Amino acid sequence: MGFSLTNNLRVIQHAWHFYYASVLVLKAVCGSIGIACFTP
Repeated sequence: MGFSLTNNLRVIQHAWHFYYASVLVLKAVCGSIGIACFTP
């Protein structure tokens, strides 16, 4: 029981890190596209 609980927490932690990283990448890409669109 304890092992599966820690394993689930680890999976959730990895998923959260992946989500956070993808959001940061998305923001960076959107920011660079926005700057490229607004600069003549």
